[in-house]
Amino acid sequence: MSKTMTILKNENILRYPRLDTVIMVENAIQSAKEYPTKTELWRNLPKKMMYQTFNVVLDYLEESGKIIIEKDGSIVWIWDPKGVKEALSKKHLVIR
Repeated sequence: MSKTMTILKNENILRYPRLDTVIMVENAIQSAKEYPTKTELWRNLPKKMMYQTFNVVLDYLEESGKIIIEKDGSIVWIWDPKGVKEALSKKHLVIR
């Protein structure tokens, strides 16, 4: 079972994030001028949310391959759907 599924099945979660909450966090990460830490990002969100809910969102984004959290705690947006489509459209690319 993946990390995200384990987290989302945990009965200790007080609030599950809604889609608009996940999108808000995604947009905040993408539009950040520098790579924020978890606390910096959480404090600078346009709407406040519980820190536990925020962590569930970050776990989901990390598990889905949209972000990575570096050793120094900085959050980096890595998802690039346009780049993936471009790479897949090239005939010399072999996908296994």
